[in-house]
Amino acid sequence: MHVGILGGTGPAGRGVAVRLADAGVRVTIGSRDAERAATVASEVVARWPDSDLALGGADNAGAAEADLVVLATPWDSAIATVRSLREPLAGKVVISMVNALVKEGREMLALIPPRGSMAAAVQAALPQSLVAAAFHHLPASEMENLESGLEADVLVCSDHPEATVMTIALVEQMPGLRPLDAGSLNQAAAIEAFTAVCITLNIKHKAHSTLRIAGL
Repeated sequence: MHVGILGGTGPAGRGVAVRLADAGVRVTIGSRDAERAATVASEVVARWPDSDLALGGADNAGAAEADLVVLATPWDSAIATVRSLREPLAGKVVISMVNALVKEGREMLALIPPRGSMAAAVQAALPQSLVAAAFHHLPASEMENLESGLEADVLVCSDHPEATVMTIALVEQMPGLRPLDAGSLNQAAAIEAFTAVCITLNIKHKAHSTLRIAGL
């Protein structure tokens, strides 16, 4: 499978990219600037010379040509980005990992998008795509470090069974991550908002904690 990551040059996008590439998935990091994407991809590959990472860079339009696409842009540019790529994203699974958050002092606060969640807004902007939400609670620095020993649960939700199945299968390829089907896209509002709590905990305790659900 070929996975494209829109806005993949940021820490969160890079983390998902390197973990997927390390699992043997072909990955294209996307950006508004193709040259920046190529530079970031080269830097990631150079950091792990002992890993055979099939990781390249392109503009977001190039990344959108992949079989499955992950949306990792900042929240305030996410909708404009996917709207401009509606045609190449039609019929594809699009995984939103976008959180609408704002920092206030030493806390992160969750914003409430007009449709309740960024994932729901993405689905409304891409009516012909199969939108899922995932990857929200993962510490970017630990994701980027293949030697971090990261272990975490990844909550997955979607209104499309095919998108849920494909997202779970993708997460299962990434060592240390356990996907959990969290239901319909209605759950994305709570999942996204809880990211603010996770980040605030890490700020206060100077940690890189992860989400683990006991009993499942």
